[in-house]
Amino acid sequence: MSRKTVNGAIRPFLKWAGNKYRILDEIRPLLPEGRRLIEPFAGSAALFLNSQFDKYLITDVNADLIDLYNVLKKHGEDFIEQARRLFAPRFNNAETYYRRREEFNRCGDHLRKAALFVYLNRHGYNGLCRYNSKGGFNVPFGRYAQPYFPEEEMRAFRRKARRAVFRHRDFQWAFDQARPGDVIYCDPPYVPLSRSASFTAYSAGGFGLTHQALLAQLAQQAAARGIPVLISNHNTADTRRYYRHASKHHYFQVRRHISCNGGKREDAGEVLALFAAE
Repeated sequence: MSRKTVNGAIRPFLKWAGNKYRILDEIRPLLPEGRRLIEPFAGSAALFLNSQFDKYLITDVNADLIDLYNVLKKHGEDFIEQARRLFAPRFNNAETYYRRREEFNRCGDHLRKAALFVYLNRHGYNGLCRYNSKGGFNVPFGRYAQPYFPEEEMRAFRRKARRAVFRHRDFQWAFDQARPGDVIYCDPPYVPLSRSASFTAYSAGGFGLTHQALLAQLAQQAAARGIPVLISNHNTADTRRYYRHASKHHYFQVRRHISCNGGKREDAGEVLALFAAE
């Protein structure tokens, strides 16, 4: 049985830092209508699951994530059963976790690696997806009493995936594919609230302020070509500067972890910047 939903929304099957599931009610009213939604930063795909477009193009620089989505789309129930077997209670311990993390980092079998990704995501610390400088997944064991196996959420994702194309590409490639009639939603790695909060280890090369500025530039250019772009980010001096040419800004507060102290939650300001089609 799936877990409780928020306002009837479909819950992503992956735990994910910065998951947009709980702020869908902030995003969807600003999302323009169109035939196809393009998301250059797939993440947990919360908006993809909870929007109504004829088609979707979902891209990400994380090859493991895109491979997982394609494996689930193609193999369905067989893959879900393979992943389920990894969630037996006897496998919920640090020794098994680190052995499977090592296997994941050297695995060449797409189905096995995708199943290991689901296991690591649900057994690892705080739903993080993080890699070291050599490209090795390095999230520590999470020590959860009973990790949840998202069976129904995986089925819901697969049903929606019939209308989607998933590609391992960067955000510039995704913008190049856009045509009038498309809508682009961007949920990039956020501008850090402080230098100590900077997080760029999601993929090789990181996502720095140069990338943030380029993303805003591409959004402005897409809007000029008749393609609306909506971007989520922290509300900071940097993002206010980058998004100064947006047609609309929506500011709000989000409750989230802001430090390594898992019990410490504070409000963080966010912005949704809409570059409307010209």
